[in-house]
Amino acid sequence: MRSMLVIGLGRFGTHLAKNLIQLNNEVMVVDKDEESVSRLEPYVTQAQIGDCADGEVLQALGVGNFDVCFVCISDDFQSSLEITCLLKEMGARYVVSKADREIHAKFLLKVGADAIVHPERDMAQRTAALYSAKNVFSYTELSDAYAVSEVKTPGTWAGKTVRDVNVRSAHQVNIIGVKRGQMILPMTDPDYVFQPEEHLVMAGGKEDLLKIADMD
Repeated sequence: MRSMLVIGLGRFGTHLAKNLIQLNNEVMVVDKDEESVSRLEPYVTQAQIGDCADGEVLQALGVGNFDVCFVCISDDFQSSLEITCLLKEMGARYVVSKADREIHAKFLLKVGADAIVHPERDMAQRTAALYSAKNVFSYTELSDAYAVSEVKTPGTWAGKTVRDVNVRSAHQVNIIGVKRGQMILPMTDPDYVFQPEEHLVMAGGKEDLLKIADMD
């Protein structure tokens, strides 16, 4: 269990706080809008009304006690910038700030953000990948060049072993495991025989993954 502070309860901040709670974290939320705070209060560990651009409000939160502080303000970049800077000055251990534009991300990093999230950009990239190949079922970008994807086993692989297909050398990807229901079984046996219609979880270059997903 980790201790999280979520500042800003727009759509992203609200969903983030709820998901952090579902993953058994202690979550404190802060927003200057009373209605937004009231909606989340029953679900989170602590909820407070306040404008975190005010240094005294942040100081009172004890930001150095949280494992991660999230700045999720999207409609006021100046406030996001100031809060990110104040958090680091007050000893926040790790600050993740939301950015809507690349130029915003650069400024947030300069004033102290440890990491940046781009919700709209990331969702657009994931959606593009999901619908650019016919057999992609999930897709997570790791960097500009690499990703992890769940794809259906190509029909030409069915009945063959991992060794026969020579996946790593011939296709430049690594098979992490086989998905069975909600479980992912690690792929460690080179003599494993691929089954028709099963789903494989793979890591590799984006283009290489999409090529496999388009195979018959």
